[in-house]
Amino acid sequence: MGERPDPRLHAPAVARNREPILAVLRRVLPPAGLVLEVASGSGEHAAFFAAALPLLTWQPSDPDPRARASIAAFRDAGAGLLPPLDLDVTATAWPAARVAAVVCINMIHIAPWSACEGLVAGAARALSPGGVLYLYGPYREGRHTAPSNEAFDADLRARDPRWGVRDLGEVTVLARRHGFVHQETVTMPANNRSVVFRRAD
Repeated sequence: MGERPDPRLHAPAVARNREPILAVLRRVLPPAGLVLEVASGSGEHAAFFAAALPLLTWQPSDPDPRARASIAAFRDAGAGLLPPLDLDVTATAWPAARVAAVVCINMIHIAPWSACEGLVAGAARALSPGGVLYLYGPYREGRHTAPSNEAFDADLRARDPRWGVRDLGEVTVLARRHGFVHQETVTMPANNRSVVFRRAD
């Protein structure tokens, strides 16, 4: 019998952005507790952050079976990760216990706006007062922050008109409606942003 194919997926952007993201996470996440990562994709971020932040328990999730298989394979290669959950952000109940933080990287621009609404509503349910919601990706800030982001937005909308680079102001209004306070926005490489919300006490 031949060897089983390697289920691990690889996203080239991870190698470029994981260190800058980690620098922000070290500062804004609680020192210990359960972190739910929504839309973990390949699992490369989850494996890297779980190893780098050993006092936190990292709970990856993704609705795609191929992604969950990849996450599980990365989990076999290193400690610190829980088994991936099948999580649809638009569901009214999430398969996760109360968590200290919710992390979501590069999802809301490649999903309908309803996914962003579900993410924020679900995070509000899952987080205790003071809990952190961390988002990473490209954003408009009234207008596009770079020509490359404008071109990326056009490409996304051509692929699916429900997709697109989100306006940070609209995301902030949505978060506020669900009891979050905008704590900070951090400029990241390649015209991305780290956006940190905290659930109000």
